[in-house]
Amino acid sequence: MDGVLVDSGAHHRASWRALLEELGVPEPPEFWRRTIGRPAAEAVGPLLDRVLGADEAHELGRRKHAHYARLSGQGVPAVAGVTEFVATLVRHGVPRAVATSARRADVTAILSRLRLLEHFPVVVAAEDVRRGKPDPEVYHRAAGGLGVAPGRCLVFEDAPVGVQAARAAGMRVIGVTTAHAGDELLAAGAERVIDHFEGCTWPM
Repeated sequence: MDGVLVDSGAHHRASWRALLEELGVPEPPEFWRRTIGRPAAEAVGPLLDRVLGADEAHELGRRKHAHYARLSGQGVPAVAGVTEFVATLVRHGVPRAVATSARRADVTAILSRLRLLEHFPVVVAAEDVRRGKPDPEVYHRAAGGLGVAPGRCLVFEDAPVGVQAARAAGMRVIGVTTAHAGDELLAAGAERVIDHFEGCTWPM
């Protein structure tokens, strides 16, 4: 969802900054790269560059999420062209799923506001998996929900850990450069990259 359907990067960066300020921790250079694509509780350790116990990781993830909920409550814009592209997939009868590290409540609120949720019959969120990306579990569950073999799935991803997760699931990947440079996504395993969905048709 984040960085593919919605351009939520600014809210996530601001949320992590607020948490770092609360903790009295200076911002590491390009700190957001350590967090993109991961569930908040799994991103805190890489962000702080230390190993955390499960309770501390979940508590810090909860605090980060509280900041994000406050900021995103004002709305999150859709990635350019994505509404039209999703409508194209619907017209062609292409099965569609969201496989995200976001919490289900956020997925429901954000995608409902943009009238996109109704077009995704399968949503696999952070609560539905035991291990977040780069583990492939979220993508295996999405394919299972659709009843589609992993090898017939095409994933759109904005983060290297997400690309790695999809590739580990046996899926093809197109990178979306809303958060990372194209060469980073290609190096992680994407077969091509796009900046947004404007002008995209189906088949790609």
